Amino acid sequence: MQGSLDVLQSALASALGARSRRPVVDRGQLTIEIAAADLVAAATVLRDHESLAFSTMVDLAGIDYQGLAGRDGARYAAVYNLLSIVHNWRLRVRVACPDDEFPALDSVIGVWPAANWYEREAFDLYGIVFRGHPDLRRILTDYGFMGHPFRKDFPIMGYVEMRYDPEQKRVVYQPVTIEPREIVPRVTREDAYGESGRGREAPAREKP
Repeated sequence: MQGSLDVLQSALASALGARSRRPVVDRGQLTIEIAAADLVAAATVLRDHESLAFSTMVDLAGIDYQGLAGRDGARYAAVYNLLSIVHNWRLRVRVACPDDEFPALDSVIGVWPAANWYEREAFDLYGIVFRGHPDLRRILTDYGFMGHPFRKDFPIMGYVEMRYDPEQKRVVYQPVTIEPREIVPRVTREDAYGESGRGREAPAREKP
């Protein structure tokens, strides 16, 4: 496996040059980083260069690094999982969003059409905007949903709740009304439990 990854790293260095940064091998898979400005150009090379031939984008996932100890850099990133069927290689490509206040990357739909719904998902859950996407709408949450639920600072209970109002005969939104509640079961100890109960014999059970 390592030999194959060495060949892949060599091919990436030859085809992408300085655009391929910080290669890391973890759990038998190679990860590289690409600058946001180079994303579309590098993606095209990854797909078209015959020594790479990453024709398939298997997955795209957003990431929020807020509060991650020991990590410097941008808060948001997108990770692209690629597959080269010809060479039987997998590659993970990480691209950081330059602006934490308005995380945005260029869309790669023109390179891998399968990115369409994945980019919508990352936008919906993390708020990452993909410039050039033909239809960047929410895909998992409701169209009236407020915020992006996979962000680290998104409240667990959300901001609003949705319900059907029988009088208005339509769906309405209202502030969250769920009261915080303790879900850890309480355990009541017997008076004799502990130091005072040590050495005390348990009462004999009655025979049936």
